[in-house]
Amino acid sequence: MMAFLLPKTVTQENALLLEKEGLSVVPTINTVDCSALQDFDSTVLTVLLSWQKKLAANHQKIAFIQPPEKLKVLAGVYGVSELLGF
Repeated sequence: MMAFLLPKTVTQENALLLEKEGLSVVPTINTVDCSALQDFDSTVLTVLLSWQKKLAANHQKIAFIQPPEKLKVLAGVYGVSELLGF
């Protein structure tokens, strides 16, 4: 299964560029591999939710696989764990 691989770092500095890049490929892949994430802040949640919203508008689903524990905790703090499938 092909997946869009998130980079090691996702912060305010690269979130917008990453969001745009992902929007061009995620609809054809429908899977995002989060395993490489190490250095990130809450902006990563914004990016993931943006992709999910875009696909949902086209009646498509997206899967976020191998989220690191820190990402699961952050999603829980923001109340979006269920939305992201964590």
